[in-house]
Amino acid sequence: MRRADLRGPRPRLDRRRHIVTADFADIALAGTVASAWYVDPVTMTCIVPRTALRSAGDAAAGAVSELLFGEDFDLFDTVGDWGHGRSAHDHYTGWVPMAALGDKVGTAAHSVTARAAPLFAAADIKAAVLAELPFGARVDGEWQADFLALASGGYLHRRHLAPPPATPIAVAHGFAGAPYLWGGRTPFGIDCSGLVQASLAACGIAAPRDSDQQRDTLGRAVAFADRQGGDLVFFPGHVGILVDADTLFHANAYWMTTRAEPLADVIARLSAAGVAQPVTAVRRL
Repeated sequence: MRRADLRGPRPRLDRRRHIVTADFADIALAGTVASAWYVDPVTMTCIVPRTALRSAGDAAAGAVSELLFGEDFDLFDTVGDWGHGRSAHDHYTGWVPMAALGDKVGTAAHSVTARAAPLFAAADIKAAVLAELPFGARVDGEWQADFLALASGGYLHRRHLAPPPATPIAVAHGFAGAPYLWGGRTPFGIDCSGLVQASLAACGIAAPRDSDQQRDTLGRAVAFADRQGGDLVFFPGHVGILVDADTLFHANAYWMTTRAEPLADVIARLSAAGVAQPVTAVRRL
């Protein structure tokens, strides 16, 4: 028998990003975290338009994020009909139904840029619609005139895969009117940090999932007085994108939708609720 002896301070791991359970840990943490077993994950792919990433393997468990069609998922464990792992693009951990996952085949080279893209049964706009893929879904296939024939079946029109707007705030405006949904990442429902993440991703900027993670890692800090359009403004548990110095675009639970409103109104609302420091940071990308 060989004994492992880890010395030094116990690391503080963000469980939103690291897989550590009472039974096993991510093999990448070997030598950092003591565990009876280390697991090397199997990469799978989301095969449904969208599925909630939940806090536990139970349909009644709260959603913490969302996995979209074509996005990879690093699977560490299965319990019944549920898989435990993390989304590959932002390393956010959670549980998804195994029925939503399939074998990874190739690399998705295209992203859906329409709010919702009909997946046609044939290369014809009059064909039956098999599903609607949300903004941000990842796809690959072969072009047949104006349609991309997906390897998994179905056809997407070229227009729904067109390049997105050039700036994050322009992308964000495409979500106007999307209902507020905790854990959501699409125009079918989105939360504040999901809006920021999706808007940045469309412009080639990787961002973590939650607003506190975004505040701590994205861009550089600027003074509130120096804010300008395109900056990210952070509040306790919330984030939005400035349209201009005085207008915030955000997905918010107050209005239960995604919209622009005066920044001063947001600050006043928080102040009236007793928040001593409504704005916690302004970050410029």
